[in-house]
Amino acid sequence: MGSLSASFRKMINDILYSGYERVLTHEIKEFKIPGHVAIIMDGNRRYAKRLGMSMYQGHIRGADTTQRILDLSYELGVKQLTIYAFSTENLSRSYNEKKNLFDLIGIKLEEIINDERTHKRRMKVRILGNTDLLPTGLQKIAKQTEYITKNYDNFYLNIALAYGGRQEIVDTARIIATKIYSGELMLSDINEKTISSHLYPSSTFSVPDVDLIIRTGGDERISNFLPWQASGNECAAYFCAPYWPEFRKIDFLRSIRTYQTRERERQKNTVLRIVRLLNWTGQVEVKQVVYMSRKAVDITRDEVMVILQDLSRTHEMRNVAFVW
Repeated sequence: MGSLSASFRKMINDILYSGYERVLTHEIKEFKIPGHVAIIMDGNRRYAKRLGMSMYQGHIRGADTTQRILDLSYELGVKQLTIYAFSTENLSRSYNEKKNLFDLIGIKLEEIINDERTHKRRMKVRILGNTDLLPTGLQKIAKQTEYITKNYDNFYLNIALAYGGRQEIVDTARIIATKIYSGELMLSDINEKTISSHLYPSSTFSVPDVDLIIRTGGDERISNFLPWQASGNECAAYFCAPYWPEFRKIDFLRSIRTYQTRERERQKNTVLRIVRLLNWTGQVEVKQVVYMSRKAVDITRDEVMVILQDLSRTHEMRNVAFVW
């Protein structure tokens, strides 16, 4: 009887979960999807320890989650997915753990090369980090993966290997300094855009600013991950308790909803400031608000109109004379 009750509860929970997942998927598709999502995939080892597994088994379970989130990112319309696979700090781990992890990463890269989805999706794979610190075999398969996908441009998978955010900035400074010394660049050419264009990977155009950064495993810190790309864009951050192997589709959907909520609030505040500025100088022409808003933030005309309709009903905007 107890077993039947447990089975019944599980069935109900599965139905509720499935329903909530469908509702959430429908909701987030109505708004802007983040173009670049970066993930700190934390908790593989703690997950394995909790279940009495080897650390290698924990990493395998984590790799399965990575594939699911890769598929989901593509389906939702994310254009760039950056995953933190191995940091420079991880080099201090034991020889056996590093060997197993490097072997697993090599296997997964070979699977990417041979997976028909890679080529149907036209997915470009790029490796970020100091690959000279990696074993020769892994360096070889990493270069092969980049080479085979180099002409693809529909979806980008950026894999941070032997990566450190501060070291990326140091390496960028060295590249720029060398170009200045050789006369390829002038000191007056150096600005934020110049620095951004010389970040990893240096062999092709750099990884763009991050829209959403996710960290699993309960820690609320960025851990030296994409500091330039994340800070410069004031990206949204989503921290959650599940270990990476436990990270579900619904967790990913919630992270995107966090980004969308933050983005809508930013858009609303921008439009509100423009309305107040125009109201101070005279009448508020809607077409001017639309024009200035679209220059200031990534927003469509229809989105501006919805915000204006909402603002026109608020107490603080009730005395503003909108010229529609």
